[in-house]
Amino acid sequence: MEAVEDVVIVGAGIAGLATALGLHKLGIRSLVLESADSLRTTGYYLGIWPNAWKAIDALGGVGQILRAKNIKLTGIMTSSLISGDITADIPINTAGLKGDSYLVNRKTLLETLENELPKGTIKFSSKVVHIEDSVYHKSLHLADGTILKAKVLVGSDGVNSVVAKYLGLSKASYAGRSAVRSFVEFKNGHGFEPKVMMFFGKGVRFGVIPCDEHKVYWFYTFRPPQDKKIVEDPIKLKQHILSTLGKVPDKIRNVFEQTDATNLEHSPIRFRHPWNLLWGNISKGNVCVAGDALHPMTPDLAQGGCSALEDSVVLARVLAAALREESQENEQRKIQKGLENYAKERRWRSIDLVWSAYMSGSIQMWDGVVLSFIRDHILAKFLSGFFLKKPAFDCGNLVSSSSYEN
Repeated sequence: MEAVEDVVIVGAGIAGLATALGLHKLGIRSLVLESADSLRTTGYYLGIWPNAWKAIDALGGVGQILRAKNIKLTGIMTSSLISGDITADIPINTAGLKGDSYLVNRKTLLETLENELPKGTIKFSSKVVHIEDSVYHKSLHLADGTILKAKVLVGSDGVNSVVAKYLGLSKASYAGRSAVRSFVEFKNGHGFEPKVMMFFGKGVRFGVIPCDEHKVYWFYTFRPPQDKKIVEDPIKLKQHILSTLGKVPDKIRNVFEQTDATNLEHSPIRFRHPWNLLWGNISKGNVCVAGDALHPMTPDLAQGGCSALEDSVVLARVLAAALREESQENEQRKIQKGLENYAKERRWRSIDLVWSAYMSGSIQMWDGVVLSFIRDHILAKFLSGFFLKKPAFDCGNLVSSSSYEN
């Protein structure tokens, strides 16, 4: 016998868990299918900016828990790797941007969201291999032979989303760059201020951010060398990174020198082309996508996780309004209308973030004398201010007076 669920969410990442929690807060049960046998807590830290905190606070007490466990950031400093000069040093709460900004451990964020959900919400080792249409539902065929029917199907299953493929969205494209992430712990303290410290030039971009009094997280983006052995060998990769740091303070260089090469996490950077978001199906009938399944983006604005949290609040809001309908026929109409409005609301925000992140990262990695001069002496403060404008966004609360009643 096939089980029937109101809402099935594919993927227990940030968007999936936050959407499930938003629905739970509104009295709607959901089932989250995760292909792995436990939460995928790999990865290090995420910048959680004011727009994301607005979404988190809409989910209830999660915000208090996360704030207590993480460090609050106070500013952004940028420096040129060519001259060694500081090109901008801006407080975060400036230019009208109000709210908290923290560096949050990804594992902590996922586990906190999971702990707020009712037991049994997440079903692990549940890989969706096929999606089939039926009159009022979507039939989900799992790898173990199980078949589930869903009134609403939400794809939050990452860059390689099976739900995005079902909707006809194109595969995420390679951005021509790769990212390396890691952290280092200083037993006697690192002595850095709680700032985002970013460095640009010579075709690379990297940042150093304190996690607490002892740990420092760092990221590094670059165009991989033709010799693939460099990125495949952690020791050679670390040596390559050290050789490209340019004119940085010894204290910054020491962060990279002290990092254990076995802790390096390397991955190609991928993103969805804005025109695919403009013309593609974010939703279709009773199916939609959220998080990286919707808007995979380059990390240059630190908005991937933040925008996933925005998606979740908007999605939970429209679905709760639709699923309160008693008539099945009206319920299906309202689900479709609600998801259409979700897609309309999130489409332009997603396009803006994907394109802005890609362009910002491209400019930051400009090489050559003329382009580097323009970036470091003309565009530096603009780029820092631009970085701080994107978090000045409010996705709204879980309950809204305009919850798409039509």
